[in-house]
Amino acid sequence: MITLKNIEKVYRTSSIETLALTNINLSIQAREFLSIMGPSGCGKSTLMNLMGLLDLPSQGNVEIGGQVVTQYGDKELAQLRNQKIGFIFQSFHLINDLSVLDNVEIPLLYRKGDPTGKSRRDLAKEALERVGLSNRMKHFPNQLSGGQKQRVAIARAIVGRPEIILADEPTGNLDSAMGNEIMAILQQLNAEGSTIVMVTHDESMAKKTHRLVRLFDGSMVGDSTLQTV
Repeated sequence: MITLKNIEKVYRTSSIETLALTNINLSIQAREFLSIMGPSGCGKSTLMNLMGLLDLPSQGNVEIGGQVVTQYGDKELAQLRNQKIGFIFQSFHLINDLSVLDNVEIPLLYRKGDPTGKSRRDLAKEALERVGLSNRMKHFPNQLSGGQKQRVAIARAIVGRPEIILADEPTGNLDSAMGNEIMAILQQLNAEGSTIVMVTHDESMAKKTHRLVRLFDGSMVGDSTLQTV
């Protein structure tokens, strides 16, 4: 599903060069739930951005669903992101001036139409029902708790039925009880067929996934199977 081959990522300015990732070789199979851990600044977010096609490597190849995307243009990358990848962010990235329902509908604005013939609004409602927020559709983000905001973010990520979900610290801003609830939703989505990659600082959350990859100073220093897919 996701393959990274000989990945190196270098950030350059006029006066400094920073090696963010080096010699990354990683293959994630369909329906796998993989967690990524490591200290701050080790390259976790950079790796997530490469998987999500938000950035391209300085060297090496990224494959998504068997497609080598390294030479794709911006338009092709945007289309592939919209069709195959859902993003969940630690800070939610909701638009405060839009209702919960409108926030969830946003990814569908860039699609021509749903194969089932359902409207964007119906699909957004279904996504919110899946995360238990059907009674909050008309609310605005500033009227929600942190856990509810994260549920909205998950609904927005899954509304287009992506094959891949990338979650960057999805429980990082939540208390343990709410974090466990969010993790349960992710586990259910994975059980239903989604491939999930999650960045986390929480060892207890990582242990609930299939596989744990550890990074340090831009390199992979561990790759452990925790559960079979």
